[in-house]
Amino acid sequence: MGRKEIIDRDTYRKIKKMNREELTKFILQYGDELLGEQGKTIDLQALEAELSKIKGIGGKRLEEIMTVVEKFLDVE
Repeated sequence: MGRKEIIDRDTYRKIKKMNREELTKFILQYGDELLGEQGKTIDLQALEAELSKIKGIGGKRLEEIMTVVEKFLDVE
């Protein structure tokens, strides 16, 4: 049985040289690409609505959380 190569050799070498921050960014981008291939997306308004239901998260804190989420998703 042949297995499909997930990460090619060059990418593997680049990953080995990455620090934690670079690796985190790479993983998030890679995961985002996989989700995109599966047709899944994140509804930011729905996410914000659900987060607002959590006890202890007020308007200001919710804004801060959404800013961080949007930063990681590269949303402007």
